[in-house]
Amino acid sequence: MNQSILKQINSPSDLKGLSLEEMVQLSEELRRFIIDIVAIKEGHLGASLGVIELTIALHYVFNTPDDLLVWDVGHQAYGHKILTGRRDQFHSNRQLGGLSGFPSRKESPYDTFGVGHSSTAISAALGMALASAQDDRADRQHIAVVGDASIASGMAFEALNHAGVSRANLLIVLNDNAIGIDPSVGAFKEYLTRKKETQGQANQDNLFRALNFHYSGPVDGHNLAELIDALTQMKSISGPKVLHVVTTKGKGLKQAEQDQVMYHAPGQFDPKTGERIPGSNQPLPPKFQDVFGHTLVDLARVNKNIFGITPAMPTGSSLRYMMETFPDRAIDVGIAEQHAVTLAAGLATQGKVVFCAIYATFFQRAYDQVIHDVCLQNLPVIFCLDRAGLVGEDGATHHGVYDFASLRPIPNLIIFAPRDARALRNIMYTAQKGLSHPIAIRYPRGRGRQLHWETPMETIEVGTAEILEKGTHTAVLSIGTIADTVMDALTLIDEKEKVTHVDMRFLKPLDQHLLHEICRSHQTIITVEDASLKGGLSSAVAEFITLNGYSISLKSHGIKDEFISHGKPQELYTLCGLTPQAIAQSILVAQQQVVK
Repeated sequence: MNQSILKQINSPSDLKGLSLEEMVQLSEELRRFIIDIVAIKEGHLGASLGVIELTIALHYVFNTPDDLLVWDVGHQAYGHKILTGRRDQFHSNRQLGGLSGFPSRKESPYDTFGVGHSSTAISAALGMALASAQDDRADRQHIAVVGDASIASGMAFEALNHAGVSRANLLIVLNDNAIGIDPSVGAFKEYLTRKKETQGQANQDNLFRALNFHYSGPVDGHNLAELIDALTQMKSISGPKVLHVVTTKGKGLKQAEQDQVMYHAPGQFDPKTGERIPGSNQPLPPKFQDVFGHTLVDLARVNKNIFGITPAMPTGSSLRYMMETFPDRAIDVGIAEQHAVTLAAGLATQGKVVFCAIYATFFQRAYDQVIHDVCLQNLPVIFCLDRAGLVGEDGATHHGVYDFASLRPIPNLIIFAPRDARALRNIMYTAQKGLSHPIAIRYPRGRGRQLHWETPMETIEVGTAEILEKGTHTAVLSIGTIADTVMDALTLIDEKEKVTHVDMRFLKPLDQHLLHEICRSHQTIITVEDASLKGGLSSAVAEFITLNGYSISLKSHGIKDEFISHGKPQELYTLCGLTPQAIAQSILVAQQQVVK
C-alpha cells in the first residue's frame, strides 16, 4: 500500500485534492484504524464500518462545517470524527474525559447537533435549513444521514411531513442497511426492500415522491465514484430531497457483516481475526435483562394472556426469548416508544397482561402516552425499564437517571426497583397475577450478585419496604441494586450495629408505616439512589419528613442537578459519590454527630 493517506487528513478540506484511487485507499485505512482501536477500547463498531465510503463522500462533496451535516443517533459517526480533526484523540473515545461516543456540539463545529437517541436528525436539519433561508443563505446545504430503522420512527415521519411542504434546502441521506441494532421491522422496511429490488426508479409506489421529495436511488453505498456523482447531483437540486443509499453494516470485517447484531457493539475482539475475546470461564450471575427475558417466558407458559412488547430492542431487552418461544405474543414495534406504550394500553383494555420493555433513557420519549393513555385510564400495563442508572461509556444521552423523578408525580403509577434478580422475578410474578394500577419496574444494565436466582417466585406486597439491617441511630434507605453498595459500605465502619439499612423497593407508594417508625427512632436518615436527587427517593423522603413535622436530619447520595458525562461505570459512580467509601463516610459523620 502507498504512504498512509489517513495521517495526512486533519480536516475535510484535505480530502478535496485526493484522487478517486486515493479515496478508496483512505476508506481502507479508515476502516482499519477504527477496527484496531475499537478492538481494544470497545464501542460501537458495525454502524461506522458500514458508512466509511459515505462519510468520505459527504465531506468531499459538501463544504462542512459551513454546510451542515447531521448524523441521526450517531453510532455511525466514528469515521466522521476521525476525518474532522479528532484522529489523534480517537483512542480516548467513550473514555472518561475523552471524546464522546456520539456527535457533540461541545466537541467540534463539525458536530452540528448533539445526538444519541434516534430519529431527531431530519427535524434538526430542517430547522437549520429554515434558519438559513431566513438568513439569506440559499447556498448552504443541510444534510441529515438517517438509517432505515430510524426513519420509520414517528418523529421522523412528522419531520418528513413538514419538510415535504417546505422549500427547505434539505437532503436526507437514507442509509439503508436493513438493521438498526436488531433487524429492522415493519411495513416501511418491506417498502424499502421493494425499492432495492426494483431499483426504485419507477414513479409508482414511491412514498418520498408522494411527500414532495425529489427521490434518487438506490445507490451503492460502498462505491465512492457512484456516491460522489449522486451527492454532487443532489447538491444542485433545490428543495427537499432523498438519496437512498444501500450499505452493509459491519462492512470490511467478516464477523461484523455476518453477525450484525453482536458486532453493533462487540466489546473487545482480535483486530486481525475479528473474533471476540472470550471472558472468564468462571460462572457469572445473569444479566438483569436476561432474568427479565427468561422469567417472562416462564410466566407466559402458565399465563396465556401475557404479551411482550419492545421498541426495537428484542436482543438488548432479552424479549427475544419470548419472541422465539411465543412469537404470536411478543412484538417488536421498531423505534416507536410512543406506539409501544399505547399499543400496550390497547391490549390491556382487553384483559391482556402486557410487559412493555423499554430502556429507561428511551422511556422518556413516551412520557405523554404513559400519562394520558395508561395512567389516566389506570390500565395495569407492566413497564420494565432496562438500563436504569449510570450506564457508562454511552454517556449523558443514555444514562437512565430521570425515570424516578419523571414518573413519581404521575397518579396511579406504582414504581418498583428490585434489589436483586429474585426481587425482579418476584415483582414480575406479582404484577402478572393482577394489579389495580400500572407499574414501572426499573433495573440496571449488567449483572447482579446472585448465581442461583431461579428460585420459586413469591408475591410481593405493594408499598412495603424490607429491613436488611436493624440499628438504632442512623437509617440508610436505598432503592434498587445500589443496596449492594450500601452493604459494602457497612463493612467499612465500626459500630455498624447502630445502622439500619432499608431496601425501600417501592418509590411509590412509599412504606409510610416504616418511615414513621424510622423518623421516631433514629437521628439521621441517609438516602442512596442511582437516579436524580431532585424528584427521586431523596425528594420523596424529604417531603414525608416535612409533611409529618419530623426534625430528623437527612443526607442524600445520588445524581446531582447536572448531566453526567461518559466513562466506565465505576468511574462515574465515584464522581457521583455512589461508592462504599463515600457512603461509609456519611454514616461515620452521622454517628459522630449522634455522639456529640
